[in-house]
Amino acid sequence: MNKDTKKPTILVVNDDGITAPGIKSLIEVMQEIGHVVVVAPDGPQSGMGHAITIGKPLRFDKVDLYPDVEMYKCSGTPVDCVKLAVNIVFKGKKPDLCVSGINHGLNNSINVIYSGTMSAAVEGAIEKIPSIGFSLDDFAQDADFSHCKKFIKTISLQVLENGLPESTLLNVNFPKGGDLKGIKICRQANAKWAEEFDKRTDPYKRPYYWLTGVFENYDKGEDTDVWALDHGFVSVVPVQFDLTAHHAIPILNSWSFDDTKASKSTIQKTAGPDGGNLG
Repeated sequence: MNKDTKKPTILVVNDDGITAPGIKSLIEVMQEIGHVVVVAPDGPQSGMGHAITIGKPLRFDKVDLYPDVEMYKCSGTPVDCVKLAVNIVFKGKKPDLCVSGINHGLNNSINVIYSGTMSAAVEGAIEKIPSIGFSLDDFAQDADFSHCKKFIKTISLQVLENGLPESTLLNVNFPKGGDLKGIKICRQANAKWAEEFDKRTDPYKRPYYWLTGVFENYDKGEDTDVWALDHGFVSVVPVQFDLTAHHAIPILNSWSFDDTKASKSTIQKTAGPDGGNLG
């Protein structure tokens, strides 16, 4: 654990696996800031969302991949990694910061729902740890993360200095390429994947399916993460894990949930074959 109390302790997690280039870049930045502890999946866990392992045991082993870094690999999901870090590595004491990534591929807009990278950061926020997820618009194994580093350091230092509102974390996405215009605070765009399943046949003539899709943006606002990324900005979206649709509560309160009235209405509207009411 952190022997230098002047330095913050930083938990680094991801969903691409402990050997992914993105996490190496994130570790390098965090080493400039504080004492780094890494807990990451032993293999790729992209698209796992907030899944946790409950039906089988978890393997959890210390590894030595990078100098002066305390590292553990986990057989479970990104969220499992955060849970094990808090309960096993930190023994209930919380790190000063949790950072997740750098993900190979964007986690803007609706992608935040599916993202293992962001779910790990969400779990950190649930544990009341200031948390940030970082993602780059590049799926390549040899993706260049160098242009992200100064922004990651700046954002992380600001979070350490100022904290975050309760139950809130940051979703940070980077465009591909080094010519970035700066940071833009955004809202999540209204966009989704128009998905299709490509049907194929294996060597035994059995069908299988490969998920494909096209990303469709329905949101023309210039204050969204999609717009920011398309125009060369680093997008920063504050995210919350309270999924309550607060604007819908007054609407639901205007409905009638009286069982007696509901049953009578159902009886009156249900007609038999002869046109008469059933019941």
